[in-house]
Order: sequence, then C-alpha cells, then structure tokens
Amino acid sequence: MTTKRRRTSVVQAAVGTDKAHKAVMPPIYMSTTFEIDGLEQKAPYEYSRTRNPSRDDLAEAITELEGGIGTCVTSSGMAALTLIVHLLNPEDLLIAPYDCYGRSYRMLASLAEKKHFKLKFIDQYDEQAVEDAFKEEAPKMVLIESPSNPVMRIADIAMIAERAKACGAMTVCDNTFLSPMLQSPLDLGADIVYHSTTKFINGHSDIVGGCVTTNNEEILTELEFWANSLGVIGAPFDAYMTLRGMRTLELRVTRAQENAEKVAKMLSEHPLVSAVYYPGLPDHPGHEIAKKQQAGFGAMMSFEIKTDKSKLAAFVDALEVFRLAQSLGGTESLINHPATMTHVSMGPEAREKAGVTDQLFRLSIGVEHIDDIFDDLNSALEKVA
Repeated sequence: MTTKRRRTSVVQAAVGTDKAHKAVMPPIYMSTTFEIDGLEQKAPYEYSRTRNPSRDDLAEAITELEGGIGTCVTSSGMAALTLIVHLLNPEDLLIAPYDCYGRSYRMLASLAEKKHFKLKFIDQYDEQAVEDAFKEEAPKMVLIESPSNPVMRIADIAMIAERAKACGAMTVCDNTFLSPMLQSPLDLGADIVYHSTTKFINGHSDIVGGCVTTNNEEILTELEFWANSLGVIGAPFDAYMTLRGMRTLELRVTRAQENAEKVAKMLSEHPLVSAVYYPGLPDHPGHEIAKKQQAGFGAMMSFEIKTDKSKLAAFVDALEVFRLAQSLGGTESLINHPATMTHVSMGPEAREKAGVTDQLFRLSIGVEHIDDIFDDLNSALEKVA
C-alpha cells in the first residue's frame, strides 16, 4: 500500500515507528539536547529548539493530511501566524480579511504600525473588492480565513489564490475552523495553510499549539529558519498530546458536524433567533462556494438573539451543556460572546464593520447527544423571551 486515505493516515500517524523497543505508540522525547558522535559531525537531532522527534512525528502527520511537503509545529496558533508574517519585508503588502479573528486583526494592525510590513484589510467575499485590491497595489501575501471567525463568511480560496499567483504573491489560509478533514487549501491553490492545533486537530481542550504547512520548498526553508530563530516551536509533550488527540479527528469532526447541522436548522426556525450564520444552510451567502471547496460544513456557527443587551447574561447563565469559554473545537460544546471575548481587541468600529454585534454568540458544537444540546439551547432561550 503506497498511499492511505485520510481516515487511515490520521489514525496510523507515527504508530509503530519506535525502533528502540518497538512500542506501538511513539515515546515522548523530552530531552532538550542530543549527544553528537564526534567533532564536526552532524546528527538528525542536536537541540530541541531546532528539531525534536516528538515534534517531527506531529509535523509529518499534519503534512500528510494537508498534502504539503513540510510543517513547522508552533507553540500556538498566534505563534503560527507570527512565523508566517516573518516571511514579509517592510515594503511588502499583506492583504487580510476585514473580519478575521480578533487577535489576528490586532496583531497584524500593530505590526503594520511598527512598519514590519504594509497592511490592507479588504472584503474578500466580494470578487470585485478582491479585484480592486489587486489592481491598486500588488501584494506579497494574501491571508484568507474561511470560514471567517465568528460570522462564518466564505472566501473563494481558489479564485483568490489564482489572482495571487498571477502577481507572484503567496496565499495563506487559516484552516482552523474546518481541519484537514473538511478543507484542503493547498489543493485549492494556497501556498501555506496554518492552524491553531489547540482546536479541532487536538480536539480535547488540554493543550495550546499551532502549525504551518506549505507545499513550496523555498517557503519551507525560510519558515524553518524563522521557527528556529524565533523559538516559536511547540513543546515535545504538547506535540505528543496533539498527535494523540488527532487520531480521533475524523470521528470527532463527523459527529460534531452532524450535531451542528441539526442545531443550525433548529436555531434558524426559533422565534427568538434573528439570524444564524452557518454555511450549511441553503440561504447562507457562501453556501455554494462552501459546497465546492469544502468536504463538509463543519461544527462552528454563530447566531443572533432577538433581545436587548440586558438579557444576554440570563441566557448564558441558564446554559448547562454549553460552557462559556474562549476556545473551540473540543469534544465539549462551547459558547463564546465575541464582542466581549475573542474580538474585543479589534475595537468597536472594526467589530461593527465585521458584524460582531452585542447579540451575536458563537457556538462550537461538541459530540454530546443532540437532544441534550437542543434542550440546553431551548431552555436558555426561554430566559430571554
């Protein structure tokens, strides 16, 4: 067997690779340093900031899933983005979505203020706006986040990547919301794909990590240089835990997505809900593009409640299955209030433009029994009636 299907490769990642004792599961290599055989001799592993076997196991597994040639495992999703923007010079233009994750938005804006690169936020969901942005000034890098966080807008990755290639720009895609099981940005023309592995790839809300994968040898060489130089690398134990969590990725994503599709339909029919943002709904503006470029619609969504701000706390306090928390992608269902949590750092003007209202909540649907999820949301919504 020369190639394996993704469901198999994710389960088999690094299994049976231990040469020392033939352990089925790979050991954790916690050592910071490795013995060198002699002067002027090189070894695959010398210092763990540069390379570590446990980190390499995870990197190889993610590379295979994403269809790349190499992966840098980082200490967080934000470390992954930090690594990526070090490919840019001060005169280079970065185009990014105006409604990206709040911390990404704030970091990019802050680095641009310090003249690390030039930055333009655009509406990537409007083909004319994309065309106009490329006409004004050729970018060096285009950052895509699809689906967007938290309003679940869908960017046409292939269209944007084609325009970027025409002017020699790199296309970078944040694939955190869908994971490699549901979207393959490199196959759609992207040059770099990155994740907060804290989320779906690990899937158990017990480590913080990130990764950057590319299909370009020159880009990989530069990424590895900056990962080693900046020290944004992931720890061996975190890599081991992420690899362990990743083995159930297909199972978790499948169940969570099944639940999410039912929750989206239920909320869209609820009289106290004014809007549901989920690409799996036929009336979602990005539904057709999502069908074309995704293998599924995922487990993330957001919705707006028909109520004033004073009743929002009562809704959250009544929830028992959903936990109010910052993260996403775990086996447990989580709810987030972007305006006061994940997107507060954007500032009020940017939030308003991105559609992050006070009435908006983001849901990360877990793998619990669907009836318990329904009961929890329905009973909590009754508190704002």
